Amino acid sequence: MARKTITGLQKQPNGIWKIDKIYKGERIQESTGTCDREEAEQYLIHLLEKKRNEKVYGVRQVKIWREAATKFLLDFKDQPSIRLSALYLEQLDPYIGDLPLPFVDDDALAPYIHDRQNPATGKPASPRTINIALERVIRVLNLCARKWRDDQKRPWLDTVPMITKLNEKKASRKPYPISWDEQSALFAELPDHLQRMALYKVNTGCREQEVCKLRWDWEIAVPELNTSVFLIPDGFGGRHEKSGVKNGEDRLVVLNDVAKRVIDGQRGMHPVWVFPYGQPDDYGPTPVHRMNDSA
Repeated sequence: MARKTITGLQKQPNGIWKIDKIYKGERIQESTGTCDREEAEQYLIHLLEKKRNEKVYGVRQVKIWREAATKFLLDFKDQPSIRLSALYLEQLDPYIGDLPLPFVDDDALAPYIHDRQNPATGKPASPRTINIALERVIRVLNLCARKWRDDQKRPWLDTVPMITKLNEKKASRKPYPISWDEQSALFAELPDHLQRMALYKVNTGCREQEVCKLRWDWEIAVPELNTSVFLIPDGFGGRHEKSGVKNGEDRLVVLNDVAKRVIDGQRGMHPVWVFPYGQPDDYGPTPVHRMNDSA
């Protein structure tokens, strides 16, 4: 008697069997990863038993890290720092992407940390850079435990493991204010346009993009004090869309004598941008893209 085969398997052009089956109203489409029919059937049987346990006995489906990372990127796609998050999650994927969420812990992250500290080529990542990636892991795991729920309203993860971050103090230098002589020596090495921008920046405390994209129409004259201020709007976009003013509120920039002299020296250079670079071209104004460049 011929062996009875299981329905729901389709052979792909590359020889690998793919599952395409309806089970209790749910369509299952997934690759078995094998060219062997019997092995593919065993995988399908295992998958159907797993689905049955979930539906009949309420056994929770264990999510893998990649599912959680993908959901995080989709849920927070409008976050200003989402591009940076995507970069770190992409770096982490080869190490923990296929791991079930309960297995994402210090042991699982150790190879990632080792490779970042000891790269085959390039400069080793600093403890702070590695910690930023680990903070993304902690953030995603916390969402799995505290916010995200499956169809039965159960959390994706019961408890969040304690992720150990690196000690940043051992590798970092303590900050200190530079002297006037050090400032003069530093600024003397800068191109003229960056020198003026840096001088304005240290005398106002503005962030980089608040200087690069500073506009004349934000200036408000204060004739009583023979000076002016700049009001950076809350909707200001910096280098990327939705980046700019950090707290999302209008930012008032008060000019001291040094900053005022810098601003007065920029008048007439460009109708829109306070700190332009080069001459306007046929495509409109040309603000400085960033201060921290090769110069």
